[in-house]
Amino acid sequence: MKKLLFPFLCFLFLTNSMYTHAQQSPQQVLRLKTEAQLREMIDASPAVTGLVAVDLTSGETFSFNQDVQFPQASAIKVPILLEVYKQAQEGKFALTDVLSIEPATVVGGTGIIKDLVDTSSFSIRNLAVLMIALSENTATNALIDLVGMQNINKTMQNMGLKQTRVQRKMIQAAASGRGEENISTPADAAKMLQMLYKGEFLNKATSQEILSILLKTDRQTSRLSAGIPQHVPLAFKPGILNGVSTEWAIVLLPERPYAIAIMESYKQSGKAEKIMEEVSEVLYNYFWRLGNATRYGTYVDPKLIK
Repeated sequence: MKKLLFPFLCFLFLTNSMYTHAQQSPQQVLRLKTEAQLREMIDASPAVTGLVAVDLTSGETFSFNQDVQFPQASAIKVPILLEVYKQAQEGKFALTDVLSIEPATVVGGTGIIKDLVDTSSFSIRNLAVLMIALSENTATNALIDLVGMQNINKTMQNMGLKQTRVQRKMIQAAASGRGEENISTPADAAKMLQMLYKGEFLNKATSQEILSILLKTDRQTSRLSAGIPQHVPLAFKPGILNGVSTEWAIVLLPERPYAIAIMESYKQSGKAEKIMEEVSEVLYNYFWRLGNATRYGTYVDPKLIK
C-alpha cells in the first residue's frame, strides 16, 4: 500500500504545483520577474544594500533588508523637518519667526550660509527650505538646536519609526568616528514617505507643504533620477558619507506613484557603483507598465484602466 501511496502523493503535488502556476496572472508574473531582477542586482553588490519600494496606489511592496539600520547622512534631515513642522503646529514657535546664525555655529560641507556675507538671520521656514533644497548643514544644526534632538527621536518613536534616531549634528567627524550616527531603516523611511503622500503627518496641508519642500531638492543630486524621466516629479532627499549612500524619494508618476527608500553601507570603491540608478530604472519600468496597461498587459490610455 505504501508503495502505491508515495507515487500518488507525488502526482498530487506536481498537479497542484502546475495548477497554481497556471493560475498566475500576467501581473503576478511581471512582479516575479521584477523581484528577481532587483534581487540579482542587490545580491551582486559587495555593499550591504537595503530597499523598500511601495506602490502608493495599491500598497504593493518590494523589500530587501528592510529592517537593517543604515547611517543616513543628509537623508536624516527629513525627520528633522517633520519635527520643525510638528512643533510649529503645537505653537512653540511660528515658521515666520527669525533665527540668528552666529559665526561660531557656521559649519562646512553642503549649503550656502558659509558663503554669505550680509545675511545672518533667517526665518525658520527659510532655514527648513535651505536644509532640504540645498542640504544646508548650518541651517540643519540651527534647527536641531531649536527643536531638540530628544524631541525628534521621541516623535519618531511615537510614529512607530523605532529604528530612526538623530544622534549628532552635521559635520561632526569625531562623533561619527565614535559610531554616533544618524540612523534609519528602509522600512522606517518608506513608512514616513507614505504618511506624507497620504496626508497623514499632522494633517493633509502640512504633509503637502513638506512634500513641496522635498520637490525643491536639486535633482542633480539624485541618483534615482537617472532611471526616471525628467518630466516625472521627484520629491526626495539623498545622503552621502564615506562608504554610505542613501536616498528617500516619492516618484510622482501620474499613473502609478511610488515611494523608494534605498540605502547602502560598506561600499567598495569601483564596484557596483550604479546600483541605485539601475534599481531605479527597473522600478520605474515596472510601475509605468502597471499604470499604463490593462491587467493582461495591453497598453492603453491610463484613464481607461480600472
